[in-house]
Amino acid sequence: MDLKQSHSVRLNDGHVMPMLGFGTYAPDHTPKSKAGEATKVALDVGFRHIDAAFLYQNEEDVGKAIREKIADGTVKREDIFYTTKLWTTFFRPELVRSALEKSLKKLQLDYVDLFTIHNPLTVKPGEELLPKDASGNIIFDTVDLRDTWEALEKCKDAGLTKSIRVSNFNHKLLELILNKPGLKYKPTCNQVECHPYLNQSKLLEFCKSKDIVLVAYSALASHRDPNWMDPDSPYLLEEPTLKSIAKKCNRSPGQVALCYQLQQGVVVLAKSFSEKRIKENFQVFDFELTPEDMKAIDGLNRNFRYAKLQFAVDHPYYPFFEEY
Repeated sequence: MDLKQSHSVRLNDGHVMPMLGFGTYAPDHTPKSKAGEATKVALDVGFRHIDAAFLYQNEEDVGKAIREKIADGTVKREDIFYTTKLWTTFFRPELVRSALEKSLKKLQLDYVDLFTIHNPLTVKPGEELLPKDASGNIIFDTVDLRDTWEALEKCKDAGLTKSIRVSNFNHKLLELILNKPGLKYKPTCNQVECHPYLNQSKLLEFCKSKDIVLVAYSALASHRDPNWMDPDSPYLLEEPTLKSIAKKCNRSPGQVALCYQLQQGVVVLAKSFSEKRIKENFQVFDFELTPEDMKAIDGLNRNFRYAKLQFAVDHPYYPFFEEY
């Protein structure tokens, strides 16, 4: 496969991942069926990397959309790179495989391409996604992330997932896994919030030095779900620098923000449920930003985080107190 032609990157385990992914997360007020409809549009437009998670509670709809597009001949299963994530209530090693099997059952697929530790914050197992005590505090669990990682390695060996990775890890947590005695597989990627206001340059450099691909979520910072984000946060796509570069390139600010990531070798996720936007977000491979443009966008960095995972600041693995 010509990686340049296919706009893909080879992971450290030999598998190939498309550089541009379609995100399927939606706030609670969005009907779950919307994720399925949008996935079909995304596959029609040309997206082949679908980023999903157990937490999003829409894998039935996304799986159905994928199977319909396979059935009508739009794609083959092997053309699709499907990611799901292990939610924090399943971090005990004995729960990991059954959690992945739950996702596979919802999707009605035999395997996923990438299985992810969704974040490093271990939470009490059970039916509730965020179990709380009588005072409304999240009930944490003590699990060694290295044991969780070992259970992911077993899922890979069992053929339930092709690759494994982490998300929302800082460099110290990555080192915890990388230095694990008896490590069988390194994380292929680290998926983190990344955009011009939080360009993650130090973490990107660290990941590159370890042959770990950085994957950017919230790359457009456009979803403003009050569960995860302060409603007073700045609007990235209103940023004058992005708007002026977009005008010069005859593009949208969103396309410029996506292109910025791709040119740094960052895999980038674009999430929208609007057909017009989905099409627009895919049109990012036919123009380039100049070194001056890249430098101007670098200058926007203010280490501003939209998703602070505020509920877990007291957790021993809380990742965002570190600089990177």
